[in-house]
Amino acid sequence: MTHATAESYQRFARLEAQPTSPIYADWAASVAEDHEVLELIASLPRAKRQPNLIFAAARSAGAPLGSSADFLRWLADNWGRVEAIARSRMTQTNEAGRCAVLLPLLSRIEGPVALIEAGASAGLCLYPDRYSYRYRSAAGEFVLHPKDGPGAVELPCFLESMPLPSRLPEVVSRAGIDLNPLDLQDRADARWLETLVWPEHDARRERLRAAAGVVAADPPRLVRGDIVDELPRLVAEAPADAAVVVFHSAVLVYLEPERRRQFIDLVRSLDVIWISNEGEQVLPEISTLLPCSAGGRTVLAQNGIPYAFTGPHGQSCEGFQASAE
Repeated sequence: MTHATAESYQRFARLEAQPTSPIYADWAASVAEDHEVLELIASLPRAKRQPNLIFAAARSAGAPLGSSADFLRWLADNWGRVEAIARSRMTQTNEAGRCAVLLPLLSRIEGPVALIEAGASAGLCLYPDRYSYRYRSAAGEFVLHPKDGPGAVELPCFLESMPLPSRLPEVVSRAGIDLNPLDLQDRADARWLETLVWPEHDARRERLRAAAGVVAADPPRLVRGDIVDELPRLVAEAPADAAVVVFHSAVLVYLEPERRRQFIDLVRSLDVIWISNEGEQVLPEISTLLPCSAGGRTVLAQNGIPYAFTGPHGQSCEGFQASAE
């Protein structure tokens, strides 16, 4: 069990953290080599062992943002507090920036749209029509605003080999499902969301606070429950004249494989547009259609057809000619 945990921390350090978070990359690489700490982490349920959750729980409990040696000592000495937080919380990173990689697909949908997000956390990704976007490419920059003018949040994104979005979707309803929906008016929930943002990512923290203001002004409908159990009801309740879009980002990885399969079978059986933005190994049927390895990026797909590799926090969207197109 510790071997698998070590491999997951090595992978996280190399592919996910190293490009943008030296602190997390250092911590994860060191955890992977510390047998005592690995045994502590491996004692948790599988879903509670992820680096994002353990590191956020540690920071929430007061871990210093120092060297990996200091962190490992602190973690071993304060494991009881970290474990309690990890067991009571979940990785619910609510990154509004992911709307920038969803928009190239959402903008193609004509007419009114009913959004349903699986694993919605606090619902920040349910507002793609309320944010401004700044896309960079080899050809220059392109800025897109809501119809009422610049939004309170501007999402930057590097876009390559994907058509520039020409419009924002006409969202007429927004709903989300989560095992534990987070309330941005609750101080503990708001602090946890901020703690989930990686240490060096100050711009993401500022964006989270600004997006929280957008959500607070017009709260979405957030349903507490399992995404497989609750999805059919939300689809049935969507406005009849709207195209129903079911989407999710970095969510299915937290489901057991059998439950993941049940979700995929369910969403394919419904009269909806399905947009997924998940890790390369999460949806094997989509992975077989990729032209090359995602290399730590997530995979953007619509109705099971992949279109682009995306930055995990929405920072980039690099399209390709999918073999299934």
